[in-house]
Amino acid sequence: MKRRFVVATILMLALLVWSVVLPNVSVIVGSFTHGLADWRAFVASPADREALWSTLVISVGSVVAALIIGLPLAFLLGRFDFRGRRALSAVATLPAALPPLVGVIAFLFLYGESGVVTRVVQRVLGLDHAPWSLTGLSAIVFVHAYTMYVYVFLFVAAGLERYDTTLDEAAAGLGATRGRTLRRITLPLLMPSIAGAMLLVFMSSLGSFSAPYIFGGGQRVLATQILVSKLNGSMGLAYVETTVLALAAVAALLALRWLERRRRYALTGKGKTTRDVVRSRAARVLAPVAALIVVTFLVLPHAMVVLVSFARDGAWTTQILPPEYTLDNFRRLATDPELWRPITNSVGMSAFATAANVVVCFVAAYLIVLTRAPGRRLLQILVVLPWAIPATAIALGLAATFDVSKPLEGRILLVGTFWILPLAYFVRNVPVVTSAVEGSLRQMDPSLEDAARGLGASWLLAMRRVVVPAARPGLVAGTMLAAIAAVGEFVASVVLYTHANRPISIEILAQLRSLSFGTAAAYSVLLIALVLAITLGARLAEGRVERF
Repeated sequence: MKRRFVVATILMLALLVWSVVLPNVSVIVGSFTHGLADWRAFVASPADREALWSTLVISVGSVVAALIIGLPLAFLLGRFDFRGRRALSAVATLPAALPPLVGVIAFLFLYGESGVVTRVVQRVLGLDHAPWSLTGLSAIVFVHAYTMYVYVFLFVAAGLERYDTTLDEAAAGLGATRGRTLRRITLPLLMPSIAGAMLLVFMSSLGSFSAPYIFGGGQRVLATQILVSKLNGSMGLAYVETTVLALAAVAALLALRWLERRRRYALTGKGKTTRDVVRSRAARVLAPVAALIVVTFLVLPHAMVVLVSFARDGAWTTQILPPEYTLDNFRRLATDPELWRPITNSVGMSAFATAANVVVCFVAAYLIVLTRAPGRRLLQILVVLPWAIPATAIALGLAATFDVSKPLEGRILLVGTFWILPLAYFVRNVPVVTSAVEGSLRQMDPSLEDAARGLGASWLLAMRRVVVPAARPGLVAGTMLAAIAAVGEFVASVVLYTHANRPISIEILAQLRSLSFGTAAAYSVLLIALVLAITLGARLAEGRVERF
C-alpha cells in the first residue's frame, strides 16, 4: 500500500472527525451535562412537545404536498407532448434558483397579510380585512410545497427519462388498464427516484428555519426552538432539542432506505421513452392555457422580488403595488459601507468554504473510489454524515465545540470570528461535493491511471492529465451546488453570526424587521444574481471540459 494514500486517508479522517464528529459528540455530551435533568425538562415541556409534533407534521405534510405537485407535473411533462411543454419544463425548476430565505420573502410580498395577491382579493370581494392569514402549519407547508416540489419533479423526471415505455405497451397488450400498469409497473420502477426525493424533502423540511421563523406565527418547531433556548441561555435544553432533531433525521433516513430496498426492480434494456401526443382538440386548446397559468404562478415570486427592489422604503403602506420607485436601494447597497459589508462577507465566506470543499472532497472521493487505502470505508461514512444532520444541529454543534480554546482536546476558539461560518458552510456541503466527484470517478476505468503510470508518467502528471479531467464534470457540478448553497445560507448563519461577519441572508432579515422592504428585496435580487453568475460560471467551465 502506497504510503501517501495511507497518510492522506489519515489526514482526511482526522479532519472529518474534528469538523463533523467532534461537534456532534459535544452536543450529545452537552445534553447530559446535568444528568437527565435537561431530558426530563424536554419531555415535561409542553412547548418542546408541541415543537417536536409540529416539526414532524410539517415535514410529512411537505412531503405529501411536494408529491401532489411534483409527481403529476413530472408525468405531464415526461409522458405527454403538447404546445408549451418545453417552456413549462424550463420554468418548472425556477424555484430552485431562489435561495430559501428569498423564496419566503417573495411569498410574504405576494400572499402575506399585506401582500399583493391578498390585497387584490380583498378589494375584489370588498372585504374589511385580509381574506386569509399566511401563518401557522398550513402556511409553512404551502411555502415548502412551492420551494421543494422541484426535488420530486427533477428526481421523477430523470427516472421517467430512463423508463422503457414499451413495458406499458406490453402490459396494455396483456389487458392491463392504465391504472393497473401505473400501480404495478411504472410506480415500482420509479420508487428509488420517488424515495430519494421524499427523503430530500423530509430532511429539508425537518431542518427548515426561514419559513417557520417568518410564517410560523405562534407555532413552534424544533429548529426555531433550538435558537430560542440558546438565546435564553438554556444550552442544556438546546443540546437535547438538537439531539432529538438529529435522531428524527436519522430515523427518517433509515425508514426511507428500508422503503427503497423493500422492493427491487431493474430495467435490463437501455430504455426507450416516447411521449404521447395530445390529439384531443379540447386538450390541445386547454394545455397551453394551463401551462401559461402554471408558468405565471412559478415566475410571480421572482418578478415580485425584482419589483419591490425598486420600491421606495416607507412609501408602500396600504396600496396594492408600491406607489414610488427608485434606484436608491441599489445605490445605498453600493455606497453605504455598513450595507456593503454583508455582501463581501457572503462572497468571501462562501469562496473560502467552497475552495476547501473542492480540495478536501476531491481527495476524499479519490481515496474512496480509486484506492484500497485502509479506512476508506469509514471515510465514506463520515463524508455523508452531515447530510443526515439538520443545519441547525450542525451549527449548534460547532458553537458548542469551538467556543473555547483547548488545543489538546481539538477545540480552538472560532465562535465570534470570521471563520466559524465558512467552517459551517464547508461541513454542510461535504456530502454534496464528494458525491458529485465520486459519481464522475466511478465512470472512469481505474486501469487508465495505471496505464499512464506504465507509460512513464509521474503520479502528478497522471493525476493532472487523467484523473482530474475524469473528475471535472462532478467537480464542476458539486462546486456550483456548494457555492450556491453557501452564498445564500441562512439556517446555520442565524445561529453562529455576529454583527461583523453577518452574511446577506441575515441582513435581509434585519431589513425586513425594520420594514425596509425595498432594501431587503434589493439584497434578494443581488443574491439571485450571484446564484445566476455561479450557474453561468459552471456552464462555462463545462464548456472548457468539452473543448479539452
